[in-house]
Amino acid sequence: MFSKSKLNQPGGDADKPATPTAPGGAPATPPSKPAGLELGAGSQAMKPKVAPSTLSSDLIIKGDIKTSGDIQIEGEVEGNIHAHLLTVGEGATVRGEVVADDIVVNGRVVGRVRGLKVRLTSTARVEGDIIHKTIAIESGAHFEGAVQRQDDPLGSGSKAISAAAKAADGAKS
Repeated sequence: MFSKSKLNQPGGDADKPATPTAPGGAPATPPSKPAGLELGAGSQAMKPKVAPSTLSSDLIIKGDIKTSGDIQIEGEVEGNIHAHLLTVGEGATVRGEVVADDIVVNGRVVGRVRGLKVRLTSTARVEGDIIHKTIAIESGAHFEGAVQRQDDPLGSGSKAISAAAKAADGAKS
């Protein structure tokens, strides 16, 4: 609507097209960006979505597993597991401590469970203590152990529950 072109000024050059210029005579509009560099474009390309690692039902692992990604256990693990998201399948068995931001137990865990969000489905069997920030236990889940809520269940302060559980067991004797 408004323009600083010389067309509107007396004595202006009417033969030249009206293009705004930056100081120094360069065109004011920047050159177009290469394809894919627009705002927000390419963010998916920089962070490819990684599928969760799946341990099949015929797999038996003896040893610890540590990943910053997601893992789904369908087989048997004898060792500790550290992950971002851990899903224990319905036919799976884990013997050891499991530590993750999100934990979904459909199968069996024998050992301590530490997670920000812990969910025991109706087919879950957990024999061990659960340290969590939030927990959901569906009807039908089998659980034997102590439950403790902590703001930071992934931190080192989670060993306090073991001492409290041992003291409680000693008091019962």
